[in-house]
Amino acid sequence: MRHRIAVVGGGPAGLTFARVLLRHDYSVDVTVLERDPARDARPPGGTLDLRRELGQLALDKAGLLAEFEALSRPEGQAMRILDTDGTVLRDWPARPDERANPEIDRGQLRDLLLGPLDVQWGRGVTQVVPGAAGDGVLVRFADGRQETYDLVVGADGAWSRTRRAVSPVTPHYTGVTYVETSLDDVDTRHPDLARLVGDGSLAVYGVNRGLVAQRNSGGHVKVYAQFRAPLDRHTDLDPADPEDVRASLLALFDGWADPVLDLIRRGTAFVHRPLHVLPVSHTWTHVPGVTLLGDAAHLMPPLGAGANLAMLEGAELAESIATTGPADLDVAVRAFEERMWARADKWSRLTTAGLERLVSPDPAEAIALFDEVQPS
Repeated sequence: MRHRIAVVGGGPAGLTFARVLLRHDYSVDVTVLERDPARDARPPGGTLDLRRELGQLALDKAGLLAEFEALSRPEGQAMRILDTDGTVLRDWPARPDERANPEIDRGQLRDLLLGPLDVQWGRGVTQVVPGAAGDGVLVRFADGRQETYDLVVGADGAWSRTRRAVSPVTPHYTGVTYVETSLDDVDTRHPDLARLVGDGSLAVYGVNRGLVAQRNSGGHVKVYAQFRAPLDRHTDLDPADPEDVRASLLALFDGWADPVLDLIRRGTAFVHRPLHVLPVSHTWTHVPGVTLLGDAAHLMPPLGAGANLAMLEGAELAESIATTGPADLDVAVRAFEERMWARADKWSRLTTAGLERLVSPDPAEAIALFDEVQPS
């Protein structure tokens, strides 16, 4: 009998799981359930740095490492830190042969992982209901339909519907909010800002706030204003009125160097992203037929670990299932969860401490953190 496995969520974690399982030609039917109506229904997001020992390892397990290397941008590993007056404090160029954590656009990574996968678009999941042993897991959809699976893998992100089947815990606000904006065709339209950002990332840190710009492919730059504030800060601003948001941000960063503020002045649309996390060391009592990956399992601050961990978890869960065999599906999932919890605990602690230092009353803490992690 072939097992039926549903992956809830078509992000890096769920797609990596499905690709690795497909590569093993394991005797299962794997379906990815994605609430977006189509692959291009919304912007895929910014850039990701995939670490050699995490995300790149996952792609290797999926047989996609060579294709990733052709798409990725090693030059994106460059990093520059400025003082609020525009003085260059640190400048780490990317070495041409360095492959420790090259950048790739989220959209490019998604398309690479999608490949031949069976993705059901527009299948929003509203509830996952575990059954008695051997009865399968019921999945209810937004359109009123329902289906039963032998295993449901929740890779549905921060506000996971699958998580409710195994844990009552919900994300909480960190006290830090990001506001994202973008610059398009930066090399032609904003050559001064293109030179300022360089090939990789630019960061400026002040008291309890920061401004980070990251180069994506195709002349696109994402800019993130970061600051500590109550959750309801800026709720009176109209996201449809970019000039209102822009004025508020410029007031928040008043006194910073003009070239730095131009990253806000010339930005287009603005998106508010309050940072939420799950408690460090989030675990649950194992529930047969249901498990979680990535942000659904261990939402943490966005400091370069989340997508990497999620992809490796997806690859490892697939390998655990493929090597254990169809008779011991639940044994494979249990063994995977124990490994995932131990590693996620470490990274949750590191990223939580990192956020405290990056958006800090003492900007020197942010610079010291980069000094610790940058290669000598």
